[in-house]
Amino acid sequence: MDTLPSFAPATKTTANSRYVVYLIIVALSGWGLASYDLNLLVLLLPQIAKSLSLTESQVGLLGVFVFLAQFIITLFAGYAMDQFGRRRVWMICLSLAAIFTGLTYFVQNFAELAIIRALASGMAFSELAVSITIVNEQVPANNRGLLYSVVQGGWPLGVFLAAGVDLLFGHLGWRFVFLLGVIPIVLVIAGRSFIKESERFDHLQKVRRAHRAGDQAELAPLLREHNVEVKELDRVTIAQLFATPGYVRRQVITLTLVWMFYSISYVATNFYITYWLTKFKGFSSTEASTLLLVSGGIGFFFYILGGWLGERFGRSRVMIVSGILIAPLNFVFLYLDNFTAVCIIYFLIYQATNGTWSGAGYAYQGESFPTRVRGTAVGFLSAMQVFGFLIGTLLWTFLIGVTTPTITWWIIAIGFAAGMWTTLLLKRIPPGQELERIAT
Repeated sequence: MDTLPSFAPATKTTANSRYVVYLIIVALSGWGLASYDLNLLVLLLPQIAKSLSLTESQVGLLGVFVFLAQFIITLFAGYAMDQFGRRRVWMICLSLAAIFTGLTYFVQNFAELAIIRALASGMAFSELAVSITIVNEQVPANNRGLLYSVVQGGWPLGVFLAAGVDLLFGHLGWRFVFLLGVIPIVLVIAGRSFIKESERFDHLQKVRRAHRAGDQAELAPLLREHNVEVKELDRVTIAQLFATPGYVRRQVITLTLVWMFYSISYVATNFYITYWLTKFKGFSSTEASTLLLVSGGIGFFFYILGGWLGERFGRSRVMIVSGILIAPLNFVFLYLDNFTAVCIIYFLIYQATNGTWSGAGYAYQGESFPTRVRGTAVGFLSAMQVFGFLIGTLLWTFLIGVTTPTITWWIIAIGFAAGMWTTLLLKRIPPGQELERIAT
């Protein structure tokens, strides 16, 4: 289970170091602002609910609508990347996120709020799938995972930015805070105007045109530059993922299982953790928020650590260690009462479920698939992650009402986290390889 098929010889990357630095900064900023927009809703939801006189049921439904929008939009964004290009979809997603973030200022009732915030959050979350694809295709192979881990570090930075803006401007009202959020997003959109389309996507388009025209004289040198499984190009990308037995189908199915177990268990340890700390561990709201801010702040460096470890030992191995640790840590956390011990164990849980996992895991997604289906595959996996969040949220809501909190934690935080031992089934992809050596 630990080897990959042999593919074409490595080719040199065309990206220069200054452009790569610029690409990383722009991608980091975009993902940080996507995180900022998503977390603003979390922070400002009590104010919004009071202002619009929302019921508890409507607050719950809002979360369902947001998850559904993220699921659907990310699926379409993934497919669109392989049809129309990574850069174009990247610009569209962030531009629409900016528009709907600004339109949040004008909502007057639950229906308007649900539609506007679902579209804003859906467009913002699709940023993840597009950045995984476009960045991994353009950075040097020998530092691909480490460089992309920097981009993933935008998530905790976005949390900090949302918390800071809320503290500084929250007194001006939630409408103003959302309107203010449009400014940095527009600046990043302007910065993206200088980003080039992925050279690998441009190359794939040339291969596709030469193949359809039957021009072997043009096709042969293109395939020497980057090898492509030409016979698959006549199928739609979803069919390329699932219709043919082999490496690609095995990889997408295995990663779907891994990411579903991850996202369902994530709900307990990240979405409902403040509720758990204050209700069952004796934390005040301030203490719980402080623990999360400290974990997230230091967590930025654990994203980089995950990327660095992935470059040394392989990203699948970092995912395996992180995945195996989560269920035991969640078990210990459940039965601890000492304040300091709870803080230490939760800090480790946070880093295993965010820092080291994300630092290695998303780069692993990006390098697992051939260029011809990379966008569709990554979009599909990002959508499955959201689907897991939705399942976990619904399960938590149901179980906490009909069973004890301990049983709820056992099922979601421990049971589903134990499912992350499926990381043992992941193919080992040695670091430092050009993408075409991994899959064509």
